[in-house]
Amino acid sequence: MDKQPGSTNGKPHRPYNPLEKRQLAESIVRELLGHDVHPLPPTESFPGAGIYVIYYRGGFPLYRPLAQANAKSWRQPIYVGKAAPPGGRKGSEFSEEPPQDPALFRRLDEHAESIRLTRNLALGDFRCRHLVVDEVWIRLAESLLLDSFKPLWNVVIDGFGNHDPGKGRHMGKRPNWDTVHPGRAWAARLQPSALTLDELKPRIADYMAQLRPAPPA
Repeated sequence: MDKQPGSTNGKPHRPYNPLEKRQLAESIVRELLGHDVHPLPPTESFPGAGIYVIYYRGGFPLYRPLAQANAKSWRQPIYVGKAAPPGGRKGSEFSEEPPQDPALFRRLDEHAESIRLTRNLALGDFRCRHLVVDEVWIRLAESLLLDSFKPLWNVVIDGFGNHDPGKGRHMGKRPNWDTVHPGRAWAARLQPSALTLDELKPRIADYMAQLRPAPPA
């Protein structure tokens, strides 16, 4: 059967829909990646919730390929995430009031503190990009960032974004991130990770061997 005009493999193309979820997510991610990089955390606080990417360019031996991928430009995040407004702000989808709470800045500052506390990372080796986003689009954009970059600290070494579980709740296991980067006092009080450092090293090496940085935005 002859292919229909505008078709691929005999199947009609889906009409372009600028409001399709992926199209919306891609537009937000393009905006984020088009922004300049900043220190981690940014030098000044700012209001609003949104999305962010964190980059690494340092001398930690296990991350050498990642640092090399970012040697000339910040291309491959080590971590991506989101910061939602406090309390979910029910009904705020239609609010025209500008955001007041610095949820996104606070999240980046928390990440910076986690890195400061480690014994084998230097905060000065990290940079970030961030974008304040209307809360209805935050999770959508984060999902595309995760799917596009599959960052090391999201998919291989979990736990970077974890918080202290609180007093009396330290029977859980230590995040793998804290096994590779010890220093957070609350994590040291947890039970040992499910994987040892020797077990995590080959997983990191496998990730680095397959690293294919995304092209510049």
